[in-house]
Amino acid sequence: MNKTIFLTGVVFGVLAVMLGAFGAHGLGKLVDIDAIQTFETGVKYQMYHALFLLVLGSTTRMPEKSKKLIYYFVAIGVLLFSFSIYLLATNSLTSFDFKTIGFITPIGGLLLILGWLLLGYRAHRHFG
Repeated sequence: MNKTIFLTGVVFGVLAVMLGAFGAHGLGKLVDIDAIQTFETGVKYQMYHALFLLVLGSTTRMPEKSKKLIYYFVAIGVLLFSFSIYLLATNSLTSFDFKTIGFITPIGGLLLILGWLLLGYRAHRHFG
């Protein structure tokens, strides 16, 4: 499981760098400044959680069962939160109205929060 967690962190990190570059250099001519800032928010949170997964996948002091649940919260949270933000920020470029699925953004955010809380709780139980 450590390898999966770590590699997911790597993939999220690579995608964050690529999407960040696209947001900085490719979106400027396509969407307004507010949409670019929204897009950048998705990139930041994706990168923060990529680093989170790299650390989680590297630690050996926490039981695998605990790490697995934290991983699922964070990985699904990133997919729902950041990727819905990318779609919402580029909404004007498509014929589909992504605002209709905007409700998944806060669900993703909640999963990210739960991942952090679970990490804190499990760390306290196993290290304290």
